[in-house]
Amino acid sequence: QVQLVESGGGSVQAGGSLRLSCSVSGREVRTATMGWYRQAPGKQREAVAFIFINGGTSYPDSVKGRFTISRDNAGNAVFLQMSSLKPEDTANYFCSLRSDGIGYWGQGTQVTVSS
Repeated sequence: QVQLVESGGGSVQAGGSLRLSCSVSGREVRTATMGWYRQAPGKQREAVAFIFINGGTSYPDSVKGRFTISRDNAGNAVFLQMSSLKPEDTANYFCSLRSDGIGYWGQGTQVTVSS
């Protein structure tokens, strides 16, 4: 059974940084596409970072240069380093694992950025 558990969310002032963690069990992160998504109240869930099996990464323009996704194969975890945070980054952040056409999600961790 694949399980993803996020941690590291919290409240921070604009311009600050946070590091989110996603601990994975049941599947090796190096064998799957791992991603971070976020969802703000009243808005659709949006992707903010991906790391692929080959180690390549992808970001939307809204977070490029501010967010960095990384992977710890030995610890079977994925991280999202967020810097220069803005109030519009406030959302519930979810970790995802996609493999063999199946997607798995964590329960989310809340990030709140105050101005």
